[in-house]
Amino acid sequence: MATKSTSTTTQQQDGAVGNKPGLRKPVFVKVDALKPGTNGHTLIVKVVTANTVLNKKPRNPTFRGSQNQNTKIAECLVGDETGVILFTARNGQVELMKPGNTVILRNAKIDMFKGSMRLAVDKWGRIEVAEPENFVVKEDNNLSLVEYELVNVVDES
Repeated sequence: MATKSTSTTTQQQDGAVGNKPGLRKPVFVKVDALKPGTNGHTLIVKVVTANTVLNKKPRNPTFRGSQNQNTKIAECLVGDETGVILFTARNGQVELMKPGNTVILRNAKIDMFKGSMRLAVDKWGRIEVAEPENFVVKEDNNLSLVEYELVNVVDES
């Protein structure tokens, strides 16, 4: 009987049996590997600049209990040793994105804005302030300056 219970607990720790699947190790990507329309990226980046573009009070503060909830949006230039990209920080994310901070972006996605790439983390992702890294940000490779155009491909079969 004892051998059966120990094998069950080892299987549960491995994630094979139980309700939760086993957690995967994150695969960190570099900024220059980002492509339009992709998501699920995990990056370690430094914040170069942060500019607040919107700081708006709610129109009806009593509606749905949204007292003192300002809408904040900031455009932050973030990057690593391969390049930089604009990151759109919203509400609580703005305080984490201070220039000079090293942050880990988990489950980040690429949004397209006026034909250029922007990095964003929605409610399914997470931003963590990390220990300072010792890389130099390559600011001359800005992926947000590359303009993309949507092209419809017709299949001639």
